[in-house]
Amino acid sequence: MNNLKKRYIEFFKEKKHKEIKNSSLVPENDPTVLFTTAGMHPLVPFLLGEKHPSGKRLVNVQRCLRTGDIEEIGDDSHLTFFEMFGNWSLGDYWKEDAIKYTFEFLTSERWLGLDKSKLAVSVFKGDKNISKDEESAKIWKKVGIPKKRIAFLGKKDNWWGPVGKTGPCGPDSEIFYWNSDKEVPSKFDVNDERWVEIGNNVFMQYNKNSSGKYEELKQKNVDFGGGHERLCMILENKNSIYECSLLFPIVEKIKELSKLENEFSIRKICDHLRSASFLLGDSVIPNNIERGYVLRRLIRVAIRHGNLLKINKNFTKDVAEIVIRINSENYPHLKEKKKFILDEIEKEEIKFRQTLEKGLKRFEKFSKNKKISGKEAFLLFQSFGFPLEMTEELAKEKKIKIDVIGYKKELKKHQELSRTSTKGKFGSGLADTSKETTKLHTATHLLHAALQKILGKNVEQKGSNITPERLRFDFSFDRKLEESELKKVENLVNEKIKRSLKVKKEEMGVNEAKKSGALGVFEHKYGGKVFVYSIGNFSKEICSGPHVSNTNELGKFKIIKQQSIGSGVRRIKAILE
Repeated sequence: MNNLKKRYIEFFKEKKHKEIKNSSLVPENDPTVLFTTAGMHPLVPFLLGEKHPSGKRLVNVQRCLRTGDIEEIGDDSHLTFFEMFGNWSLGDYWKEDAIKYTFEFLTSERWLGLDKSKLAVSVFKGDKNISKDEESAKIWKKVGIPKKRIAFLGKKDNWWGPVGKTGPCGPDSEIFYWNSDKEVPSKFDVNDERWVEIGNNVFMQYNKNSSGKYEELKQKNVDFGGGHERLCMILENKNSIYECSLLFPIVEKIKELSKLENEFSIRKICDHLRSASFLLGDSVIPNNIERGYVLRRLIRVAIRHGNLLKINKNFTKDVAEIVIRINSENYPHLKEKKKFILDEIEKEEIKFRQTLEKGLKRFEKFSKNKKISGKEAFLLFQSFGFPLEMTEELAKEKKIKIDVIGYKKELKKHQELSRTSTKGKFGSGLADTSKETTKLHTATHLLHAALQKILGKNVEQKGSNITPERLRFDFSFDRKLEESELKKVENLVNEKIKRSLKVKKEEMGVNEAKKSGALGVFEHKYGGKVFVYSIGNFSKEICSGPHVSNTNELGKFKIIKQQSIGSGVRRIKAILE
């Protein structure tokens, strides 16, 4: 199905869109979210009006990870990790062109050639603040969608944003396909699961201000998102995403390893280990905090389902190997990091298997009371490594309750973990562009350059996360830094801050940027043009984040911690005083 991605990109290139990079699952410089959950994440500054170096029409295929639907995993159409087709208009075309492009790509014989008679759409029905989206409905009728196949739904279904209390937002229009051999009903019923959502045009038309009023945006944007796996399922005439060519080889491997037939457990393992492989590919390490906790949870739940299938040997590595093999053409970094991915996933499995059986026995003992207390749930986590969600899954199977509030109280008492890592940080988020974050982002560029000067050019950025309080920078290095080396790095950054270096922004082609010596983070390809930020003659990087205009705005740089986060990857945390 690589051809499907190519066709999508080719179609929108013909419509004068420029292809942009497929970004990491770890959002760069956006502390409001744990993962890239949509293609719009890396584009936030441009959706808010900043000029994009590749122009006003953009297209890509973006890898995404969401846990909001994790309880649905195992059904025919939901995934934790998925690939999203995306095309954008940044203040260029509007509803008519957006809908016509979507319809043409889906139904034209030259492109996907889907059966028009199996399509349905939903649009925003309006409320006391915003009028009904009659414009979108009229356009859908014009291209050939019958009136009975157009559903008007409320904000819960057909409205995007704002993420916080204020910001860009607007109506959206979802596209559905009848994925069944049964006769297509003349009327569209959104509650009938045989209607599968395959795409969504978001029309960012308004800004919700601090007083709760909706104002028309000066720059109106279109953001289309489409599901690669779901389209693959439909084009291959399959009833489930797990039967399509993107996932079936993984399913086959799990069946080969299994001693029992249990479709739900097979699908759960397929989804979770596919997601885990991609997270490891983007340098996330299993641990008990935020992204690492989500990764650990995915691997351990998969191992528990392997247990149900009576897979009595270590198997996660075998499954991950298939994930890497079938995805390496599009994601060469998976092949490059194969050893790291397989080693880390196997280490996590060995660690968890040591306590799994004992933990399951303890759960059985606790569950005799028909309820798991907060203390008991926390003991299962602390002593046996059971993520709360796994204990919840076990309890659901036995139809017993867990005192989740009590669990969280116990958790808070023992150690400060990110209690929101699976619940509260997965909606789309706008990047924090506060003054403090902007300063720390600029300091990150200085840190990167200083590390290369002190430790050598083999130092490469592996990830970063910036909050208003601190910066976190991950980089390739195979040993712990000596205190003297840390001091040299810190002193060099502070020297450049004191020298009041100007920060210069330039727009140039990718090849020109590379020839000029600009660093490009991660392994991705970039679109036609990029922004390059230079800090004096000391640092030069391809970047689109916020920066100060002079280093004298930064204050004093101080490294507060260094640690290992995996084989050959170090992490530095630093602040500005």
